[in-house]
Amino acid sequence: MLATDATLLIHLVGFMTGIVLYAMLGVMTLRASGEAWSISLRVDRVPLVTAILGLSWNCGALVIYGLRDLGVGAPPPLLTAFAFSSLGFLPAVVVHSAFPSEARARGGGRIVVAAAYLVSAVAGALQVRAAFRHDALPWPPAMVLLTVGYLLIIGLLVIYSSRQPAVRRALSGVALAAFAVMALHLGQHATSSDTWPIELVGHHASLPLALVILYQDYRFALADLFLKRALSLLALIGLWMALYLGIAAPYVLPRMAGDWTQPLGVGALLALGVVTALAYPTLRTLVGRFVDRVVLRRADYRHVRARFVDTLSTFGSADDVLQAACDALAPALSASRVSWRAAGDEALRTDWNASATGRAPGTSIRVPTTEAPAYVIDIGPLTGGRRLMSDDIALLERVALAAARRIDSIRVSDERYLRDAREREMLQLATEAELKALRAQLNPHFLFNALTTIGQLIQEAPDRAVTTLIRLTALLRAVLRRADGEFTTVADEIQIVRAYLDIERARFEDALHVAIDMDDAVRSCRIPSLLLQPLAENAVKHGIAPRLGGGAVLVDARAEAADDTRHRPATLVLTVRDTGVGVAPRELAQRRATGIGLSTVARRLERCYGADASLEIHSTPDVGTTVIVRVPLPALATAGAA
Repeated sequence: MLATDATLLIHLVGFMTGIVLYAMLGVMTLRASGEAWSISLRVDRVPLVTAILGLSWNCGALVIYGLRDLGVGAPPPLLTAFAFSSLGFLPAVVVHSAFPSEARARGGGRIVVAAAYLVSAVAGALQVRAAFRHDALPWPPAMVLLTVGYLLIIGLLVIYSSRQPAVRRALSGVALAAFAVMALHLGQHATSSDTWPIELVGHHASLPLALVILYQDYRFALADLFLKRALSLLALIGLWMALYLGIAAPYVLPRMAGDWTQPLGVGALLALGVVTALAYPTLRTLVGRFVDRVVLRRADYRHVRARFVDTLSTFGSADDVLQAACDALAPALSASRVSWRAAGDEALRTDWNASATGRAPGTSIRVPTTEAPAYVIDIGPLTGGRRLMSDDIALLERVALAAARRIDSIRVSDERYLRDAREREMLQLATEAELKALRAQLNPHFLFNALTTIGQLIQEAPDRAVTTLIRLTALLRAVLRRADGEFTTVADEIQIVRAYLDIERARFEDALHVAIDMDDAVRSCRIPSLLLQPLAENAVKHGIAPRLGGGAVLVDARAEAADDTRHRPATLVLTVRDTGVGVAPRELAQRRATGIGLSTVARRLERCYGADASLEIHSTPDVGTTVIVRVPLPALATAGAA
């Protein structure tokens, strides 16, 4: 490859890269400021001034050296003077940014900054004077002045910036030294006779100046909004240059010999372009990881988000979720403090993303829950001069959104739990009211009959009257004053039924026969209170009483073992059978629909056991009625199977 071709390529790529980089810096600065036209005379204007100077130099140099290398002609003298004057002010801006405001206020820093701007101004004036006098540009004495002046300023920088961090002083010194070498080269070489490495260092060493300026005061802005894109672009350009200089120049172009119609050569060049384009996503990813891990030492945000989301399911309250979000964000963002609070009405009307500007000393991020109350996460100042950048804001958005969704889920669960609790409470109250009504139903008519029977027995059989009265007292005490709640044991329920039937037997005498059988295994099993008494009362009232000659009432309580073949669990079977008059199926259905006792028992079974319990009634005229109650009995499933 010819030296002139290499020089032309170096200048084209270098100056175009500089234009892109400085344009990105200018756009980034204007976006960060928010008010592009109200930037005051402070250090905050340094990136914008750097962008303007850098664009002026690279655009002017692209025209100047492009016309020279292509042999078109000499550029306008004033354009050359303006471009080299802009270049001369770039190191002054570096010196300016090397001293924070408090360092300049002590006096020493102010002297160094003033000296830098003075040297650049004098050199720029000399360039303009040479342009009007039609002297050679760049004017060598002006470039020598820049070289000597900034070599001296490097010494002053070392003396007066001793209190500054070593990294800041080293970067500034290296950038100024590179500029001094560049100025010396430009002042002594007006032609392109040097090799391309010398041309690269001598004409494009101004790019490190911008990087140093940004790194000193805008490190996170540089890395997140500028350096990632700049390094990705440089890596892409470097890859293309490597492919061009390593493959195209030595192998493809000589074979083409200037004939651009050869399919093989054109295909090879297109293949190199395709390889470069396909490599860009990978280059950008690698550059992003390098900047985040090495330059910024930023936490792995994907890992932070994943770990936070994984722990959300373990929290059962909004307070725990919000505190976990604060604990996750504080170290990841290097924040001095991260706390949460309940949001007021004004926070609900605020776009929570709009407040996440890195220029504020602190910021507030709203957790976007679907319903009030909403919450706000307050982020204090970030340490180390750090500012919220795009990746930081993305982390805040996703963490806040994940926290909001978990809070909404907790609220829905709590509301469902409270609703179920209220429904259970209402059901319990309804059941208790129904049970009280059932107890009250036992029964003025029954009490009248029992008292009438006792009155007759007092005259005819005083001993039996006393026994019946004692049984009635025990029955009323068991029914009306029971304190065990809605459930009782099978043994206690059988005791109530036995007392009731004994009283009725005293009234009916030999017309009523009673038989009670209870399996010992079910004595302690719990069933709803007053489950059998209404059934026994119906047996006496509707079965035995209307029948001439009376009849018998049989009560049975036993357990049925589980049947795995029929998928039937262990069951408690309660049976009340009478040998009374019985009823036809139509009349039985009508009694089931209108009767208080049977309908109450059926509703209580459904509420307590759902579909697992059943109430069966079988009746035959002149034969009798059988009522069978089945309720689940899990406690006996194993025993029954064994």
